[in-house]
Formats: sequence, C-alpha cells, structure tokens
Amino acid sequence: MRKLISLLSTLAFGAGLFAMPAFAQDKDTVGIAMPTKSSSRWISDGESMVEQFEAAGYDTDLQYAEDDIPNQLAQIENMITKEVDALVIAAIDGTTLSNALANAAALGIPVIAYDRLIRDSPDVDYYATFDNFKVGVQQAESLVSGLKERFPDAETWNVELFGGSPDDNNAYFFYDGAMSVLQPHVDDGRITIVSEQMGMDTVGTLRWDGAVAQARMDNLLSAHYTDQQIHGVLSPYDGLSIGILSSLKGVGYGSGDLQMPIVSGQDAEIPSVKSILAGEQYSTVFKDTRELARVTVGMVDALLKDSEPEINDTKTYDNGVKVVPSYLLVPVSVDVSNWEEVLIGSGYYSKDEIE
Repeated sequence: MRKLISLLSTLAFGAGLFAMPAFAQDKDTVGIAMPTKSSSRWISDGESMVEQFEAAGYDTDLQYAEDDIPNQLAQIENMITKEVDALVIAAIDGTTLSNALANAAALGIPVIAYDRLIRDSPDVDYYATFDNFKVGVQQAESLVSGLKERFPDAETWNVELFGGSPDDNNAYFFYDGAMSVLQPHVDDGRITIVSEQMGMDTVGTLRWDGAVAQARMDNLLSAHYTDQQIHGVLSPYDGLSIGILSSLKGVGYGSGDLQMPIVSGQDAEIPSVKSILAGEQYSTVFKDTRELARVTVGMVDALLKDSEPEINDTKTYDNGVKVVPSYLLVPVSVDVSNWEEVLIGSGYYSKDEIE
C-alpha cells in the first residue's frame, strides 16, 4: 500500500510539473518593435508600454532595432515565429514589412502601427498616433510667433526648411502641416526661403539624423548667408534642432549682436528643453508617450478580448492599400512660457532632470 501511495504521489507530482508551464504561459504576450534607443523619446515609449501592458496582465517582448531596417524585420519575424498574441510596431521604414505582416495575419496576430504608419499592407489593423498634421501646424505657428517677437523690424524673414526622414510617413504630415501656415507668408513675401529649397524630396533628413541636419545647415549658411542674416529654421524634431543650432553657433549666431534664429522642434527631449531655457532653441512640441502607450494598450486589450478598440479617425491615414482606423492624440506646443506647467506639472519630467 505504501508503495502504491508513493507511486500515485509521484504521478500526481509529475502531472503537476507538466501542468505548470501551461499555467505559467497563461498570459498573452505582446511583441513591441521600436526603431532605436538613440532617441530618448523611443526609450520612453518602450518603457511606458512595457509598464502599462504588464499592469494590464500581459507579458511583453520589447526589441529595439537601432535604425537598422533588416534588423527590425528580423526581430518582427522572430516575434511572429514565436507566435506572440499581438504586435505593436513603430516602423523604421514603413514600406518594408508587407510580407512579415502577411505571415502575422495568417496566424491571426493583430498588428498596431505605433506612431509611424505602416504602408502598403492590408494587414495593419489599427494605428495609434498623434495628430501629426497639427504637430506641423504648431511648429510653424511657433516659428512665425518667434519671428514677430525677435525680428519685428525685418522687411522679410529669411527662413530655411528641414523635413524629417522620407521613409517615415509622419514626416510628410509634419511638413504639410507646417507649410499650410508658412506658404501664405512665402506667397506674400513676408517669408523668403533664401536657398529656394522646398519640398520633402529636397529638405528631408534621412533617419532623422542630427549630424546630417548639421552638415546641411553648414552648407546653407556658407552658400546663402555670408552677407545676410538667417531669421528662422523650421525643424521637425529636437534631434535635428540640436544639430542645426550647433551649426548656427559655429558661425557666431547667439553671440554679440547676431541674434539666434527662431528654431522649432518636436518631442520635448531634455537637451532641447534645456536649450529653450538657455535662449537657443525657441520651441518644441510635446507628445506625451504615456498617453500614446495607454491608447495602444487599450487597442490591443480590446482586440484580444474580441471587442472594438476606441478610435477617433477613419479618414486621414491611407497606407496605400486601406485607410487604417486610428486614434489621434493632441500634441502641445512648448516654449519658455509654459514648459514648467506642461512638462513638470504633468509629471513627465522632474525639475531636477531639466535644471
């Protein structure tokens, strides 16, 4: 009898061991593909999503591709092979993922495009982002406001334009939003694009690279501004703004009688917030990544529970195959007048991080 009891106990314990992995894997897993850690903004996005997905009861697989397209594709394909339950993708190049997403769709894995639209694929289920056209509008409105404030007596404002990465769909929305504000001023002669360089095919900055922006600004200054002053620069991202400002400071702007041009930005990265407080960069656009993560987690949670995600836009984002249902969050323009209220008051940064 003792042997029988021992045998039954052993079998029961063994059955328990076999059951344990099934219990441990009870949580759904969300694969999160981020573009790079070179921008603090994307680090914050990744951390916010992991925190909020785990709080909602999900496991996560977070991968950064360091702006290497084949690397990101391999990471996503690996997540699909492991049969994650959902994919959240901030694409480096939104045109390179069609085959991978077709494989995800075949396995029933839903796909959320995160902040960057994935193009040329029917297998993008939803899109979570900010109102990117409005971001561009805010950048240009701030630029014009700064020009009026700093250079009220200039007959015409000399301005140069920078765009984001041509392989990022958002860059076109930023540029178009900005030009909806700036073009009327160009048409009436209040703003002069001295280099005549306009259009994303000309002013785009591949991979949002600050060094590329700095080199282009160097060339613009040497070719067009040896005998006249530049008053403003449209920059769509803080990482570009820092490079542009380095170029401007290199030829004497911001010292003596040569006033710093008005330079815009985006993402409220700490170096740029400090630059704003130092009187260099004029403004940035704050996009609260915690809120974007919240919306994304809500979308995934709804999809995995067979309900409808919350959306507020069904017209704007045509990816070349379909209009992707989207949720658009509202960006906030930040300058020296409201940085503390917006960035510190919201708890996004502590005062010690900035000062």
